[in-house]
Amino acid sequence: MGSSAAERGQTDRRPVLLPFLLSLFCRALSEQIRYRIPEEMPMGSVVGNLAKDLGFRVLELPTRKLRISSEKSYFSVSSETGELLVSGRLDREQICGKQPACALDFEAVAENPLNFYHVSVEIEDINDHAPKFAHNIFDLQISESAQPGTRYILGSAHDADIGTNALQNYQLSPNDYFSLVSKEKSDGSKYPEMILKTPLDREKQKSYHLTLTALDLGDPPLSSTAQIQILVTDANDNPPVFSQEIYRVSLPENVRPGTTVLRVTATDQDEGVNAEITFSFSEAGLIPEFDLNSNTGEIIILNTLDFEVIKEYSFVLEAKDGGGMIAQCTVEIEVLDENDNIPEVIFQSLPNLIMEDSELGTLVALLKIRDKDSGHNGEVICKLEGDTPFKILTSSRNTYKLVTDRVLDREKNPEYNITVTATDRGKPPLSSSSSVTLHIGDVNDNAPVFHQDSYVVYIAENNPPGASIAQVSASDPDLGPNGQVSYSIVASDLEPRTLSSYVSLSEQSGVVFAQRAFDHEQLRSFELTLQARDHGSPALTSNVSLRVLVGDRNDNAPRVLYPALAPDGSALFDTVPRAAEPGYLVTKVVAVDADSGHNAWLSYHVLQASDPGLFSLGLRTGEVRTARSLGDRDAARQRLLVAVRDGGQPPLSATATLHLVFADSLQEALPDLSDRPVSSDPQAELQFYLVVALALISVLFLLAVILAIAFRLRSSFSPSAWSCFQQGLCSKSEPRVPFNYNEGTLPYSYNLCVAHMGKTEFNILKSTAPLHSTQDVVDSNSSGTLIPLHVENNLTSYSETLTPQAPPNTDWRFSQAQRPGTSGSQNGDETGTWPNNQFDTEMLQAMILASASEAADGSSTLGGGAGTMGLSARYGPQFTLQHVPDYRQNVYIPGSNATLTNAPGKRDGKAPAGGNGNKKKSGKKEKK
Repeated sequence: MGSSAAERGQTDRRPVLLPFLLSLFCRALSEQIRYRIPEEMPMGSVVGNLAKDLGFRVLELPTRKLRISSEKSYFSVSSETGELLVSGRLDREQICGKQPACALDFEAVAENPLNFYHVSVEIEDINDHAPKFAHNIFDLQISESAQPGTRYILGSAHDADIGTNALQNYQLSPNDYFSLVSKEKSDGSKYPEMILKTPLDREKQKSYHLTLTALDLGDPPLSSTAQIQILVTDANDNPPVFSQEIYRVSLPENVRPGTTVLRVTATDQDEGVNAEITFSFSEAGLIPEFDLNSNTGEIIILNTLDFEVIKEYSFVLEAKDGGGMIAQCTVEIEVLDENDNIPEVIFQSLPNLIMEDSELGTLVALLKIRDKDSGHNGEVICKLEGDTPFKILTSSRNTYKLVTDRVLDREKNPEYNITVTATDRGKPPLSSSSSVTLHIGDVNDNAPVFHQDSYVVYIAENNPPGASIAQVSASDPDLGPNGQVSYSIVASDLEPRTLSSYVSLSEQSGVVFAQRAFDHEQLRSFELTLQARDHGSPALTSNVSLRVLVGDRNDNAPRVLYPALAPDGSALFDTVPRAAEPGYLVTKVVAVDADSGHNAWLSYHVLQASDPGLFSLGLRTGEVRTARSLGDRDAARQRLLVAVRDGGQPPLSATATLHLVFADSLQEALPDLSDRPVSSDPQAELQFYLVVALALISVLFLLAVILAIAFRLRSSFSPSAWSCFQQGLCSKSEPRVPFNYNEGTLPYSYNLCVAHMGKTEFNILKSTAPLHSTQDVVDSNSSGTLIPLHVENNLTSYSETLTPQAPPNTDWRFSQAQRPGTSGSQNGDETGTWPNNQFDTEMLQAMILASASEAADGSSTLGGGAGTMGLSARYGPQFTLQHVPDYRQNVYIPGSNATLTNAPGKRDGKAPAGGNGNKKKSGKKEKK
């Protein structure tokens, strides 16, 4: 019977949604798709083609991922055809009970784009339940005195089906005494009532056995039977009578168990036992929520009532007297809804990640609110708690959308705790909250940021190759590859081909390594442009500058420029007049140091001296002056061993040997040039002088013959080459000391040519180009002997006249505080100061070199008019001659009292004092 009903139900199912609405509004959320199917359909039965009714094509099904979202899985969707299938047992009586309309509402969810659709499936009843009596046997005691027309209520049968399939009629087996009528309660249920047709006579028949049949009108109809056993008793003439035939009462569902609902009353006109009335349920055990006091007739709540389960109760009470007479009444209890159900918030289709670049209004999740209460108690208001970049939009009945309302930034908030509160409109209102955590997905929207705007590092020269000199660091707040930073060198002021030989950069750590040992004298500083790049797509970058300053170390020893050895290795000598007063400038030791700053601040010290008290040495100037007058017992030949030390730590030094001869003329000095030690015996000295004189005469004679022959041979080839030997003229000789100093404290050189004109006069020729090597200076004496002299300086942009030295006049000289370097100090001011900052010192040296270059182009003058060497125009008015060391003191003509003065005139306005001096090599070569 059940299968035939199922088959009939299958043929009756049909979709209720209008086809034209589907085609026009297949994506509209407000429409609801309805189906009607019979209950108890087998699992896997097709309800309808949901995809087609939604307007989906079959090809779209794999991408749209159509599925059912409901609490109980009664239905499913075929992923291949889109058909709605039965996936669970559909028992209408179990799902909806006695409700006249039974429908299952659920949502169909589709993705790409995410959307949902309301679907309702109405479950039709089939006649799968036969009426059933609570008791199979009814026992009645009827007095023989009962009058015809007396009614007796019998126990009703129950049918779980509804409509025509429910209980429709009762039938009584044929008899002559009783008839049967069907009556209907207020809830629509029917119960049988038996009527006595003719009087009974106990003496004729003590009992009767009848059959009661309950019938429905299903197809096919179902029925059930119960037996009625009637016992005829003696006369109890008055049955109990209830005060009301129907008792009605309304109760709120939150009434506590134990509460008295009502009290029924019944009376009996009989006396004695026949008037004792007891109350009972006519269908005991079918109403577990209530209890009845059989003596008082009080109905008491036994269990909690629930409006959402049963809204109304209807049952029959019996009042029975002691004689067995029964009276019946109906009790109807209405349950009133109370706001006793808290709204529920259900999140559906919640994604794992929400990308931070999502546009405004992007759908995040679907919310469904459920409240089992009715009326205002079931109306729910939904809101979002806290300040979050999301908002809730109402979609349809009890359905909401959670969408983005502001721009998301994962770096500020990587996740959000979303709390949705649902509040109903009951009194008092009830509310509930549901929280979920939404994780924000990262996109590459942040470029790496260096921790400093620029980097400046200092590294001392002579560093070991491979040493770490700096480290840059950049951070990227993004995650994963978007936040992984790598470093590279993108630009530099070094040559691109040689960049890799200077530095390298670790791509992962940002550590900069030196690939070679830096030399401060060759490379003072360089700048790199470093780039930080993340691994996002597309990658983001940022740049920063790294300036590397190479610090100076004391790795260059001082270098003595004067006195210098001749190319043949012989030492030069200086002559000192015998009448020289104390303080007379004998000579000057000139040295340079390629280092900078304190490492290039030179000091001069006497290591050995033939007579320690005869000469004094300037600590900073290197000037050798007489400390006292020459005595009779002082040797004519003196030797000084001078040490030149720099200011580095530890200091480096160089030595120079000075040979000084006290003589008023060159002829007088020649006997003192012998390498023999001076004897204290006057006779031995006389013999030495005689031998030296004979040798000198021989040498002079041979030299005169050689010069005469040379003049005659070369006069026809290059007469101008010998022009230096003419009176007052000078010619350029081949370099004697090939020095080329591009750095240090003395970057200038002079070319001098000296001729004997009765008095010692020196002319400094104006050079047309800078000289890079030492030039010979030749002195012609009366006998025609040429004596090479070496003078160092590099000022070639102006002419100066070498005159006999006047008494020291310091009005044009600078104090030691105004002169850095080795040659700027005067006698008497030996301490001096030097810029403490190494790079300030280097800048000052660079200014001096630049001024020297201007001087070479004729664009600057030294002293006299401007007095600035072009420094004010190039480096500002704060740089004047007070910052420039006077390198003219480095030029000294051995054997003479002359110093350099300005060519246009004497700087002090005084005539120079007289004096002379000569210079000659010593050693065996002079003897030859």
